[in-house]
Amino acid sequence: MNASNPQHTIIFGIRKLPPRYASLVMPLLLSIIMTCIVSLISTLRGIGLAPHFLPLWMSAWALSWVVAFPVLLMVLPLVRRATARLVRMEP
Repeated sequence: MNASNPQHTIIFGIRKLPPRYASLVMPLLLSIIMTCIVSLISTLRGIGLAPHFLPLWMSAWALSWVVAFPVLLMVLPLVRRATARLVRMEP
């Protein structure tokens, strides 16, 4: 395994994780992005661009992520099964 091989590295030369971690990395990234967007919209709607907006948003984001990530890990298998029932697989 050559560390200079682009298949084995990611940005800044950090090695990619093995494939077995994909089932954790995908919900991790999804929960980070979704809670960021939802908490941003919710905080903006609640207080507007107030001087204390950033700390309130970061607090809301942290709390929502702490809830969202484990929930996403729990419901993802159910969502995958529901998707398989609703979507026809191509031959």
